[in-house]
Amino acid sequence: MFVNRMPRYEPLSEEALATIDAGVERLASEIGVQFDHPRALELFREAGQTVEDSCVRFDPGFLRAQAALAPREFRLRARNPDRDLVVGGDHMVFGPAQGPPFVRVDGVRRDGTMADLESLLKLTQLTDALDTPGRNILEPNDAPLDVRHLLRALAAIRLTDRVWAGEPSSDFAAADCLRLAEIVFGGREEIEQTPVLFANCNVNSPLRFDSRMLEGILGYAAAGQAVIVTPFLLMGAMAPVSVPAALVQQNVEALAGIALVQLVRPGTPSVLGSFLSSTDMKSGSPAFGGPESALGLYASGQIARRLGLPWRSGGGTLTSSPAVDYQAGYEAMNTLQAAFLAGANVCWQSAGWLEGGLVTSFEKFAADCELLDLLLHQFTPVEVDEASLAYGAHVEVGHGGHFFGAEHTLERFRECFWRPTVASTENIDRWTRGGSLDHAARASRRWKELLESYEQPPLDASIEEELVEYVERRAVELGDPISVRA
Repeated sequence: MFVNRMPRYEPLSEEALATIDAGVERLASEIGVQFDHPRALELFREAGQTVEDSCVRFDPGFLRAQAALAPREFRLRARNPDRDLVVGGDHMVFGPAQGPPFVRVDGVRRDGTMADLESLLKLTQLTDALDTPGRNILEPNDAPLDVRHLLRALAAIRLTDRVWAGEPSSDFAAADCLRLAEIVFGGREEIEQTPVLFANCNVNSPLRFDSRMLEGILGYAAAGQAVIVTPFLLMGAMAPVSVPAALVQQNVEALAGIALVQLVRPGTPSVLGSFLSSTDMKSGSPAFGGPESALGLYASGQIARRLGLPWRSGGGTLTSSPAVDYQAGYEAMNTLQAAFLAGANVCWQSAGWLEGGLVTSFEKFAADCELLDLLLHQFTPVEVDEASLAYGAHVEVGHGGHFFGAEHTLERFRECFWRPTVASTENIDRWTRGGSLDHAARASRRWKELLESYEQPPLDASIEEELVEYVERRAVELGDPISVRA
Protein backbone atom coordinates (compact mmCIF):
# COMPACT_ATOMS: atom_id res chain seq x y z
CA MET A 1 0.00 0.00 0.00
CA PHE A 2 1.03 3.58 -0.64
CA VAL A 3 2.30 6.14 1.87
CA ASN A 4 1.69 9.69 0.64
CA ARG A 5 4.52 11.87 1.95
CA MET A 6 3.83 14.83 -0.33
CA PRO A 7 2.54 18.15 1.11
CA ARG A 8 -1.25 18.49 1.38
CA TYR A 9 -3.21 21.15 -0.43
CA GLU A 10 -5.34 22.98 2.16
CA PRO A 11 -7.51 25.81 0.76
CA LEU A 12 -9.38 26.82 3.94
CA SER A 13 -8.12 29.58 6.23
CA GLU A 14 -8.43 29.35 10.01
CA GLU A 15 -11.31 31.82 9.81
CA ALA A 16 -13.09 29.66 7.23
CA LEU A 17 -12.59 26.54 9.35
CA ALA A 18 -14.00 28.32 12.41
CA THR A 19 -17.04 29.41 10.39
CA ILE A 20 -17.64 25.84 9.23
CA ASP A 21 -17.25 24.56 12.80
CA ALA A 22 -19.89 27.02 13.99
CA GLY A 23 -22.18 25.95 11.15
CA VAL A 24 -21.76 22.30 12.14
CA GLU A 25 -22.71 23.03 15.75
CA ARG A 26 -25.75 25.05 14.71
CA LEU A 27 -27.06 22.50 12.20
CA ALA A 28 -26.48 19.61 14.63
CA SER A 29 -28.13 21.32 17.60
CA GLU A 30 -31.03 23.16 15.93
CA ILE A 31 -32.00 20.89 12.98
CA GLY A 32 -30.47 17.59 14.06
CA VAL A 33 -30.34 14.22 12.33
CA GLN A 34 -33.03 11.61 11.84
CA PHE A 35 -32.31 8.01 12.90
CA ASP A 36 -34.87 5.40 11.84
CA HIS A 37 -33.92 2.78 14.40
CA PRO A 38 -35.03 2.45 18.05
CA ARG A 39 -31.65 1.20 19.27
CA ALA A 40 -29.85 4.22 17.82
CA LEU A 41 -32.35 6.57 19.43
CA GLU A 42 -31.99 4.76 22.75
CA LEU A 43 -28.20 5.12 22.68
CA PHE A 44 -28.37 8.84 21.97
CA ARG A 45 -31.01 9.34 24.65
CA GLU A 46 -28.85 7.50 27.19
CA ALA A 47 -25.95 9.75 26.18
CA GLY A 48 -28.01 12.80 27.17
CA GLN A 49 -28.88 14.06 23.70
CA THR A 50 -32.27 15.52 22.79
CA VAL A 51 -34.46 12.92 21.08
CA GLU A 52 -37.84 13.94 19.65
CA ASP A 53 -39.65 11.27 17.66
CA SER A 54 -36.87 9.97 15.39
CA CYS A 55 -34.80 13.19 15.36
CA VAL A 56 -31.69 13.67 17.48
CA ARG A 57 -30.38 17.16 18.28
CA PHE A 58 -26.85 17.23 19.60
CA ASP A 59 -25.32 19.23 22.43
CA PRO A 60 -22.48 21.56 21.38
CA GLY A 61 -19.20 19.67 21.36
CA PHE A 62 -20.82 16.23 21.65
CA LEU A 63 -20.07 15.05 18.10
CA ARG A 64 -16.46 16.17 18.24
CA ALA A 65 -15.99 14.48 21.63
CA GLN A 66 -17.36 11.20 20.28
CA ALA A 67 -15.14 11.42 17.21
CA ALA A 68 -12.12 11.79 19.48
CA LEU A 69 -12.76 8.25 20.79
CA ALA A 70 -11.99 6.74 17.37
CA PRO A 71 -8.37 5.85 16.59
CA ARG A 72 -6.42 8.17 14.30
CA GLU A 73 -4.87 5.15 12.63
CA PHE A 74 -5.66 1.43 12.62
CA ARG A 75 -4.72 -1.83 10.93
CA LEU A 76 -6.95 -4.19 8.95
CA ARG A 77 -5.87 -7.80 8.71
CA ALA A 78 -5.97 -9.69 5.40
CA ARG A 79 -5.77 -13.45 5.04
CA ASN A 80 -2.43 -12.84 3.31
CA PRO A 81 -0.37 -10.87 5.87
CA ASP A 82 1.45 -9.11 3.05
CA ARG A 83 -1.92 -7.54 2.11
CA ASP A 84 -2.70 -6.07 5.55
CA LEU A 85 -3.81 -2.44 5.41
CA VAL A 86 -3.04 0.55 7.59
CA VAL A 87 -5.77 3.20 7.54
CA GLY A 88 -5.03 6.76 8.63
CA GLY A 89 -1.98 9.00 8.81
CA ASP A 90 -0.21 9.21 5.46
CA HIS A 91 -1.47 5.83 4.22
CA MET A 92 -3.71 5.55 1.17
CA VAL A 93 -5.96 2.56 0.39
CA PHE A 94 -7.46 2.13 -3.09
CA GLY A 95 -10.41 0.01 -4.21
CA PRO A 96 -12.27 -0.30 -7.54
CA ALA A 97 -15.79 0.85 -8.42
CA GLN A 98 -18.48 -0.11 -5.93
CA GLY A 99 -22.14 -0.78 -6.70
CA PRO A 100 -22.85 -0.31 -10.44
CA PRO A 101 -25.69 -2.55 -11.75
CA PHE A 102 -24.44 -2.49 -15.34
CA VAL A 103 -21.23 -3.58 -17.00
CA ARG A 104 -19.54 -2.38 -20.18
CA VAL A 105 -17.35 -4.86 -22.06
CA ASP A 106 -15.91 -4.18 -25.51
CA GLY A 107 -18.34 -1.32 -26.01
CA VAL A 108 -21.44 -3.34 -25.04
CA ARG A 109 -23.50 -2.18 -22.04
CA ARG A 110 -25.57 -4.84 -20.22
CA ASP A 111 -26.62 -6.15 -16.82
CA GLY A 112 -23.74 -7.27 -14.64
CA THR A 113 -23.40 -10.99 -13.87
CA MET A 114 -21.66 -13.11 -11.28
CA ALA A 115 -19.13 -14.16 -13.92
CA ASP A 116 -18.34 -10.48 -14.56
CA LEU A 117 -17.87 -9.86 -10.84
CA GLU A 118 -15.52 -12.83 -10.56
CA SER A 119 -13.43 -11.52 -13.47
CA LEU A 120 -13.21 -8.10 -11.83
CA LEU A 121 -12.16 -9.69 -8.53
CA LYS A 122 -9.39 -11.52 -10.38
CA LEU A 123 -8.25 -8.28 -12.02
CA THR A 124 -8.18 -6.60 -8.60
CA GLN A 125 -6.05 -9.41 -7.22
CA LEU A 126 -3.64 -8.96 -10.15
CA THR A 127 -3.36 -5.18 -9.82
CA ASP A 128 -0.72 -3.89 -7.41
CA ALA A 129 -2.16 -0.37 -7.56
CA LEU A 130 -5.39 -1.57 -5.88
CA ASP A 131 -5.46 -2.70 -2.23
CA THR A 132 -8.95 -4.11 -1.71
CA PRO A 133 -11.88 -5.33 -3.82
CA GLY A 134 -14.30 -3.63 -1.43
CA ARG A 135 -17.82 -5.05 -1.30
CA ASN A 136 -19.40 -5.03 -4.76
CA ILE A 137 -17.33 -3.98 -7.76
CA LEU A 138 -20.44 -4.86 -9.76
CA GLU A 139 -23.94 -6.04 -8.91
CA PRO A 140 -24.37 -9.67 -10.09
CA ASN A 141 -27.94 -9.35 -11.32
CA ASP A 142 -28.21 -13.04 -12.20
CA ALA A 143 -27.76 -13.95 -8.51
CA PRO A 144 -30.81 -14.09 -6.18
CA LEU A 145 -31.07 -10.82 -4.28
CA ASP A 146 -31.50 -12.39 -0.82
CA VAL A 147 -28.25 -14.37 -1.08
CA ARG A 148 -26.24 -11.95 -3.19
CA HIS A 149 -24.23 -10.76 -0.19
CA LEU A 150 -23.16 -14.33 0.53
CA LEU A 151 -22.03 -14.95 -3.04
CA ARG A 152 -20.13 -11.67 -3.27
CA ALA A 153 -18.35 -12.26 0.04
CA LEU A 154 -17.44 -15.86 -0.77
CA ALA A 155 -16.08 -14.83 -4.18
CA ALA A 156 -13.96 -12.07 -2.63
CA ILE A 157 -12.53 -14.53 -0.11
CA ARG A 158 -11.82 -17.22 -2.68
CA LEU A 159 -10.51 -15.11 -5.56
CA THR A 160 -8.44 -12.57 -3.61
CA ASP A 161 -6.33 -12.69 -0.47
CA ARG A 162 -7.00 -9.04 0.38
CA VAL A 163 -9.10 -7.17 2.92
CA TRP A 164 -12.70 -7.09 1.72
CA ALA A 165 -15.79 -5.13 2.75
CA GLY A 166 -18.96 -6.48 4.32
CA GLU A 167 -22.57 -5.86 3.34
CA PRO A 168 -24.00 -3.04 5.50
CA SER A 169 -27.61 -2.84 4.33
CA SER A 170 -29.34 -5.21 6.77
CA ASP A 171 -28.74 -6.89 10.11
CA PHE A 172 -28.80 -10.42 8.69
CA ALA A 173 -26.43 -9.57 5.83
CA ALA A 174 -24.00 -7.95 8.26
CA ALA A 175 -24.23 -10.98 10.55
CA ASP A 176 -23.52 -13.32 7.62
CA CYS A 177 -20.45 -11.34 6.53
CA LEU A 178 -19.16 -11.27 10.08
CA ARG A 179 -19.62 -15.03 10.36
CA LEU A 180 -17.71 -15.63 7.12
CA ALA A 181 -14.89 -13.45 8.46
CA GLU A 182 -14.88 -15.44 11.70
CA ILE A 183 -14.50 -18.66 9.71
CA VAL A 184 -11.55 -17.30 7.76
CA PHE A 185 -9.72 -15.74 10.71
CA GLY A 186 -10.46 -18.16 13.54
CA GLY A 187 -13.44 -16.83 15.46
CA ARG A 188 -15.12 -13.72 16.84
CA GLU A 189 -12.39 -12.99 19.37
CA GLU A 190 -9.78 -12.91 16.60
CA ILE A 191 -11.62 -10.41 14.40
CA GLU A 192 -12.51 -8.20 17.37
CA GLN A 193 -8.86 -8.08 18.42
CA THR A 194 -7.73 -6.89 14.98
CA PRO A 195 -10.47 -5.83 12.55
CA VAL A 196 -10.64 -7.57 9.18
CA LEU A 197 -13.63 -5.90 7.48
CA PHE A 198 -14.64 -2.52 6.15
CA ALA A 199 -18.31 -1.54 6.19
CA ASN A 200 -19.15 1.51 4.09
CA CYS A 201 -22.45 2.89 5.40
CA ASN A 202 -24.11 5.63 3.35
CA VAL A 203 -26.24 8.38 4.85
CA ASN A 204 -29.66 8.87 3.28
CA SER A 205 -28.86 12.55 2.77
CA PRO A 206 -30.00 15.06 3.75
CA LEU A 207 -29.68 14.43 7.50
CA ARG A 208 -31.24 10.96 7.71
CA PHE A 209 -30.01 7.46 8.49
CA ASP A 210 -32.46 4.82 7.30
CA SER A 211 -33.12 1.62 9.21
CA ARG A 212 -31.19 -0.70 6.90
CA MET A 213 -27.93 1.21 7.04
CA LEU A 214 -28.33 1.64 10.79
CA GLU A 215 -28.62 -2.13 11.13
CA GLY A 216 -25.25 -2.41 9.39
CA ILE A 217 -23.65 0.31 11.51
CA LEU A 218 -24.87 -1.29 14.74
CA GLY A 219 -23.78 -4.78 13.70
CA TYR A 220 -20.28 -3.94 12.53
CA ALA A 221 -19.65 -1.51 15.39
CA ALA A 222 -20.61 -4.19 17.94
CA ALA A 223 -18.01 -6.49 16.35
CA GLY A 224 -15.32 -3.79 16.37
CA GLN A 225 -14.98 -3.72 12.58
CA ALA A 226 -14.06 -0.58 10.65
CA VAL A 227 -17.08 1.58 9.79
CA ILE A 228 -16.94 4.25 7.08
CA VAL A 229 -19.82 6.73 7.43
CA THR A 230 -20.37 8.37 4.04
CA PRO A 231 -22.82 11.18 3.29
CA PHE A 232 -23.88 11.13 -0.37
CA LEU A 233 -24.12 14.79 -1.32
CA LEU A 234 -24.89 16.04 -4.78
CA MET A 235 -25.03 19.80 -4.33
CA GLY A 236 -28.35 21.11 -5.56
CA ALA A 237 -30.11 17.80 -4.88
CA MET A 238 -29.13 16.32 -1.51
CA ALA A 239 -27.27 19.42 -0.26
CA PRO A 240 -27.39 23.18 -0.84
CA VAL A 241 -25.62 24.48 -3.93
CA SER A 242 -22.70 26.12 -2.08
CA VAL A 243 -19.57 24.17 -1.18
CA PRO A 244 -19.37 25.57 2.40
CA ALA A 245 -22.99 24.56 3.13
CA ALA A 246 -22.32 21.07 1.76
CA LEU A 247 -19.19 20.76 3.91
CA VAL A 248 -21.20 21.66 7.02
CA GLN A 249 -23.89 19.11 6.19
CA GLN A 250 -21.29 16.46 5.36
CA ASN A 251 -19.60 16.94 8.73
CA VAL A 252 -22.84 16.77 10.68
CA GLU A 253 -23.97 13.58 8.91
CA ALA A 254 -20.62 11.80 9.10
CA LEU A 255 -19.93 12.79 12.71
CA ALA A 256 -23.43 11.76 13.78
CA GLY A 257 -22.84 8.28 12.37
CA ILE A 258 -19.39 8.05 13.93
CA ALA A 259 -20.86 9.18 17.27
CA LEU A 260 -23.29 6.28 17.09
CA VAL A 261 -20.46 3.85 16.34
CA GLN A 262 -18.59 5.08 19.40
CA LEU A 263 -21.68 4.78 21.60
CA VAL A 264 -21.99 1.14 20.57
CA ARG A 265 -18.33 0.34 21.15
CA PRO A 266 -15.89 3.11 22.11
CA GLY A 267 -12.64 2.96 20.17
CA THR A 268 -14.12 1.22 17.13
CA PRO A 269 -12.21 2.19 13.98
CA SER A 270 -14.23 4.87 12.18
CA VAL A 271 -13.63 6.72 8.94
CA LEU A 272 -15.12 10.08 8.03
CA GLY A 273 -16.54 9.54 4.56
CA SER A 274 -17.25 12.10 1.88
CA PHE A 275 -18.94 11.91 -1.49
CA LEU A 276 -19.39 15.51 -2.46
CA SER A 277 -20.14 16.52 -6.03
CA SER A 278 -22.45 18.78 -7.99
CA THR A 279 -25.64 18.44 -9.99
CA ASP A 280 -26.16 19.61 -13.56
CA MET A 281 -28.79 22.25 -12.84
CA LYS A 282 -30.10 22.05 -16.42
CA SER A 283 -30.74 18.30 -16.49
CA GLY A 284 -30.72 17.26 -12.83
CA SER A 285 -28.08 14.63 -13.57
CA PRO A 286 -25.06 14.09 -11.32
CA ALA A 287 -21.88 15.83 -12.47
CA PHE A 288 -18.45 14.48 -11.59
CA GLY A 289 -14.88 15.63 -12.01
CA GLY A 290 -15.60 19.37 -11.90
CA PRO A 291 -13.89 22.11 -9.90
CA GLU A 292 -16.50 22.04 -7.12
CA SER A 293 -15.81 18.36 -6.53
CA ALA A 294 -12.07 18.97 -6.35
CA LEU A 295 -12.49 21.90 -3.95
CA GLY A 296 -14.79 19.77 -1.80
CA LEU A 297 -12.12 17.08 -1.67
CA TYR A 298 -9.34 19.47 -0.68
CA ALA A 299 -11.49 20.95 2.09
CA SER A 300 -12.78 17.57 3.31
CA GLY A 301 -9.26 16.26 3.78
CA GLN A 302 -8.25 19.39 5.66
CA ILE A 303 -11.28 19.12 7.97
CA ALA A 304 -10.75 15.40 8.62
CA ARG A 305 -7.14 15.96 9.66
CA ARG A 306 -8.29 18.73 11.98
CA LEU A 307 -10.74 16.29 13.57
CA GLY A 308 -8.10 13.58 13.86
CA LEU A 309 -10.11 11.08 11.80
CA PRO A 310 -9.09 8.86 8.89
CA TRP A 311 -10.85 10.08 5.76
CA ARG A 312 -12.52 8.42 2.80
CA SER A 313 -12.50 10.69 -0.24
CA GLY A 314 -15.40 11.03 -2.69
CA GLY A 315 -13.43 9.41 -5.50
CA GLY A 316 -11.88 7.76 -7.24
CA THR A 317 -11.84 7.97 -10.96
CA LEU A 318 -15.33 9.44 -11.16
CA THR A 319 -16.89 10.54 -14.43
CA SER A 320 -20.30 11.25 -15.90
CA SER A 321 -19.22 10.10 -19.33
CA PRO A 322 -21.04 7.10 -20.84
CA ALA A 323 -17.93 6.09 -22.82
CA VAL A 324 -14.23 5.49 -22.22
CA ASP A 325 -13.30 8.78 -23.87
CA TYR A 326 -11.47 12.07 -23.28
CA GLN A 327 -14.16 13.28 -20.87
CA ALA A 328 -13.88 10.10 -18.82
CA GLY A 329 -10.11 10.58 -18.68
CA TYR A 330 -9.95 14.20 -17.57
CA GLU A 331 -12.80 13.89 -15.06
CA ALA A 332 -11.18 10.79 -13.57
CA MET A 333 -7.79 12.50 -13.39
CA ASN A 334 -9.19 15.63 -11.75
CA THR A 335 -10.98 13.63 -9.06
CA LEU A 336 -8.21 11.13 -8.35
CA GLN A 337 -5.44 13.71 -8.28
CA ALA A 338 -7.51 15.82 -5.88
CA ALA A 339 -7.71 12.81 -3.53
CA PHE A 340 -3.91 12.57 -3.55
CA LEU A 341 -3.45 16.30 -2.97
CA ALA A 342 -6.05 16.24 -0.18
CA GLY A 343 -4.41 13.29 1.58
CA ALA A 344 -7.23 10.75 1.33
CA ASN A 345 -6.81 7.59 3.41
CA VAL A 346 -9.46 5.44 1.70
CA CYS A 347 -10.25 5.93 -1.96
CA TRP A 348 -13.10 3.80 -3.30
CA GLN A 349 -14.20 4.02 -6.96
CA SER A 350 -10.58 4.06 -8.18
CA ALA A 351 -11.04 1.76 -11.18
CA GLY A 352 -13.84 1.04 -13.62
CA TRP A 353 -16.41 3.74 -12.71
CA LEU A 354 -18.36 4.98 -15.74
CA GLU A 355 -21.64 6.75 -16.55
CA GLY A 356 -22.07 8.44 -13.19
CA GLY A 357 -21.62 5.17 -11.30
CA LEU A 358 -24.21 3.14 -13.20
CA VAL A 359 -21.58 1.13 -15.06
CA THR A 360 -18.41 -0.77 -14.25
CA SER A 361 -16.32 -0.82 -17.41
CA PHE A 362 -13.62 -3.42 -17.99
CA GLU A 363 -11.84 -1.07 -20.41
CA LYS A 364 -11.91 1.81 -17.96
CA PHE A 365 -10.80 -0.54 -15.17
CA ALA A 366 -7.55 -1.13 -17.05
CA ALA A 367 -7.21 2.55 -18.00
CA ASP A 368 -7.89 3.72 -14.44
CA CYS A 369 -5.35 1.30 -12.96
CA GLU A 370 -2.74 2.85 -15.23
CA LEU A 371 -3.84 6.35 -14.17
CA LEU A 372 -3.63 5.33 -10.51
CA ASP A 373 -0.20 3.80 -11.05
CA LEU A 374 0.95 7.04 -12.70
CA LEU A 375 -0.12 9.08 -9.68
CA LEU A 376 1.44 6.62 -7.24
CA HIS A 377 4.74 7.26 -8.98
CA GLN A 378 4.13 10.98 -9.34
CA PHE A 379 3.46 11.39 -5.60
CA THR A 380 6.55 9.44 -4.58
CA PRO A 381 9.21 12.00 -3.57
CA VAL A 382 12.27 11.98 -5.79
CA GLU A 383 15.52 10.96 -4.12
CA VAL A 384 18.13 13.69 -4.48
CA ASP A 385 21.72 12.60 -3.81
CA GLU A 386 25.10 12.68 -5.51
CA ALA A 387 24.35 9.60 -7.64
CA SER A 388 21.12 11.14 -8.94
CA LEU A 389 22.98 14.30 -10.06
CA ALA A 390 24.87 12.11 -12.57
CA TYR A 391 27.97 14.28 -12.76
CA GLY A 392 29.96 11.37 -14.17
CA ALA A 393 27.58 11.13 -17.12
CA HIS A 394 28.40 14.72 -18.07
CA VAL A 395 32.12 13.92 -17.85
CA GLU A 396 31.61 10.91 -20.13
CA VAL A 397 29.33 12.58 -22.71
CA GLY A 398 30.81 16.06 -22.80
CA HIS A 399 29.43 18.89 -24.93
CA GLY A 400 26.89 18.24 -27.68
CA GLY A 401 26.77 14.45 -27.26
CA HIS A 402 23.90 12.19 -26.18
CA PHE A 403 23.24 10.06 -23.13
CA PHE A 404 21.78 6.90 -24.73
CA GLY A 405 25.00 4.95 -24.32
CA ALA A 406 26.30 6.59 -21.17
CA GLU A 407 27.16 4.27 -18.28
CA HIS A 408 24.68 6.08 -16.02
CA THR A 409 21.89 5.45 -18.57
CA LEU A 410 22.80 1.81 -19.22
CA GLU A 411 22.74 1.06 -15.50
CA ARG A 412 19.26 2.58 -15.05
CA PHE A 413 17.32 2.56 -18.33
CA ARG A 414 15.08 -0.39 -17.44
CA GLU A 415 13.59 1.31 -14.38
CA CYS A 416 14.49 5.01 -14.60
CA PHE A 417 11.09 6.12 -15.95
CA TRP A 418 7.49 5.11 -15.38
CA ARG A 419 6.23 2.94 -18.23
CA PRO A 420 2.57 2.83 -19.27
CA THR A 421 0.82 -0.46 -20.03
CA VAL A 422 -2.08 1.08 -21.96
CA ALA A 423 -0.93 4.47 -23.28
CA SER A 424 1.09 4.46 -26.49
CA THR A 425 4.40 6.18 -27.29
CA GLU A 426 4.59 4.68 -30.80
CA ASN A 427 5.18 6.89 -33.82
CA ILE A 428 2.40 7.21 -36.40
CA ASP A 429 3.76 4.53 -38.73
CA ARG A 430 4.11 1.87 -36.05
CA TRP A 431 0.74 2.82 -34.51
CA THR A 432 -0.95 2.50 -37.92
CA ARG A 433 0.67 -0.87 -38.64
CA GLY A 434 -0.57 -2.08 -35.23
CA GLY A 435 -4.20 -1.40 -36.17
CA SER A 436 -4.53 2.29 -35.18
CA LEU A 437 -5.90 1.29 -31.78
CA ASP A 438 -7.23 4.13 -29.64
CA HIS A 439 -6.87 4.22 -25.86
CA ALA A 440 -10.11 2.34 -25.15
CA ALA A 441 -9.13 -0.44 -27.55
CA ARG A 442 -5.70 -0.77 -25.97
CA ALA A 443 -7.31 -0.84 -22.52
CA SER A 444 -9.58 -3.64 -23.71
CA ARG A 445 -6.57 -5.62 -24.87
CA ARG A 446 -4.77 -4.93 -21.58
CA TRP A 447 -7.43 -6.31 -19.21
CA LYS A 448 -7.76 -9.47 -21.29
CA GLU A 449 -4.02 -10.06 -21.26
CA LEU A 450 -3.93 -9.44 -17.53
CA LEU A 451 -6.80 -11.82 -16.80
CA GLU A 452 -5.02 -14.65 -18.63
CA SER A 453 -2.24 -14.49 -16.03
CA TYR A 454 -4.52 -14.94 -13.00
CA GLU A 455 -3.69 -17.59 -10.42
CA GLN A 456 -6.09 -18.18 -7.54
CA PRO A 457 -4.50 -17.53 -4.12
CA PRO A 458 -4.40 -20.58 -1.82
CA LEU A 459 -7.14 -21.11 0.76
CA ASP A 460 -7.02 -23.78 3.44
CA ALA A 461 -9.28 -26.69 2.41
CA SER A 462 -10.97 -26.94 5.81
CA ILE A 463 -11.76 -23.20 5.79
CA GLU A 464 -13.11 -23.47 2.25
CA GLU A 465 -15.38 -26.35 3.25
CA GLU A 466 -16.72 -24.51 6.29
CA LEU A 467 -17.39 -21.41 4.17
CA VAL A 468 -19.24 -23.46 1.56
CA GLU A 469 -21.34 -25.25 4.17
CA TYR A 470 -22.30 -21.98 5.83
CA VAL A 471 -23.20 -20.21 2.58
CA GLU A 472 -25.28 -23.10 1.28
CA ARG A 473 -27.10 -23.52 4.60
CA ARG A 474 -27.88 -19.82 4.87
CA ALA A 475 -29.09 -19.75 1.28
CA VAL A 476 -31.62 -22.45 2.12
CA GLU A 477 -32.73 -20.53 5.19
CA LEU A 478 -33.15 -17.37 3.10
CA GLY A 479 -35.27 -19.22 0.54
CA ASP A 480 -32.84 -19.34 -2.42
CA PRO A 481 -30.93 -22.65 -2.37
CA ILE A 482 -27.64 -22.48 -4.30
CA SER A 483 -24.54 -24.56 -4.86
CA VAL A 484 -21.19 -22.83 -4.45
CA ARG A 485 -18.85 -25.79 -4.58
CA ALA A 486 -15.86 -25.25 -6.85
